[in-house]
Amino acid sequence: MVERKVKVKICLVGENAVGKTSLIRKFVLDIFDDRYITTIGTKITKKTLTFDKVGKDPVSMDMMIWDIMGQSSFRSLLQDAYFYGAHGVLAVADCTRSGTLTALHEWLDSTRQVVGEVPVVFLANKSDLKDKLQIDKKLLDSETKKHGGRAMFSSAKTGENVSEAFQALGESILKTKFPELL
Repeated sequence: MVERKVKVKICLVGENAVGKTSLIRKFVLDIFDDRYITTIGTKITKKTLTFDKVGKDPVSMDMMIWDIMGQSSFRSLLQDAYFYGAHGVLAVADCTRSGTLTALHEWLDSTRQVVGEVPVVFLANKSDLKDKLQIDKKLLDSETKKHGGRAMFSSAKTGENVSEAFQALGESILKTKFPELL
């Protein structure tokens, strides 16, 4: 068996307090902490995923996961350095604040200015807060279809669709950026 390996850069985008850092912590460390700590600057975390393809040796993907502060005022200041070299984007909204979903359009426009078209997975996070939801499936689908990519509800607290989102983004990156490995 030949080990096939790729290293990719994943950027998480979204407004303040949508749960970007919590999603990363749940995915990488399998922990959740509901104390809110604002991300200052950028934090990079690594996780390796393995993709098994029928009839081929598995592909090992080192995901370098970039977490950036959500203040839009810093977007223009940091966007070139933050997005440069990105292979994919996890676009995160907060289910309890519908404005965070529409704000993703600007985040994705900023991304495209730097790296062009890259695979995107949308997460409507905090789906466990059922009594406070402002985003439903219809709204999520209508807002995200403009950009393509998969959209799903998630909860960093319960783990709902956290691993699935990173897995889906990894598969999409393999298909679009490394088709020779499939």
